[in-house]
Amino acid sequence: MTKALDAFYRFLDEPLFPWARIVLAVLTLLVIASFTAPMWHIRMVAPQYPEGLDLYIYSYKVDGGHDGADVQEISTLNHYIGMRPLDRTELTDLDWIPFLFVGMIILALRTAVIGKVSDLIDLLVLTSYAGIFGFGRLYYKLYTFGHDLDPRAPITIEPFTPVLWGEKQIANFFTEANPSAGTYYVAAFALGLSVLVVLHLAIGRRRHRDAVGA
Repeated sequence: MTKALDAFYRFLDEPLFPWARIVLAVLTLLVIASFTAPMWHIRMVAPQYPEGLDLYIYSYKVDGGHDGADVQEISTLNHYIGMRPLDRTELTDLDWIPFLFVGMIILALRTAVIGKVSDLIDLLVLTSYAGIFGFGRLYYKLYTFGHDLDPRAPITIEPFTPVLWGEKQIANFFTEANPSAGTYYVAAFALGLSVLVVLHLAIGRRRHRDAVGA
């Protein structure tokens, strides 16, 4: 047990391979690219909206289809059933995401320059936490929107949770929600980090066996 722990601590203290540092620096471009694309896409289609209404959730803002007009249209529909409007005061969860992504970029570049395997693992844990927490907060926000309805609304409906991933029929609206390009960029970044950790472990163990055999 002691030997295994010693080997694990030595592994954490190993410097990154030079090629891994270059790969890590390149991977940060994926996080930067996530600012240019929506993280999530929600689409609503109904007989009175045959072309559909689109909602694009970025890491720092909410935008809509038809040059942003769909945001106001969806907010108007929400008003009739007692849901909160889609304005910035109701979406304060977006405030922390850009800072988190910038922190990930800075930490990744620092790790690429002077980091060790332990720093790479810390970065992977932080990225995984950000993904899980962000997914959970989005679900919680959608749940709150659909359950905290104003009883004085013109139209009364049963509380519901808007679809987070997949398809769902809500009243006469068919809704569909899926991750978009921004989420895939961050997921690819996390996958790249995982591959780097595995490669360091595999190559390190092989070198250790070769050294022992020699």
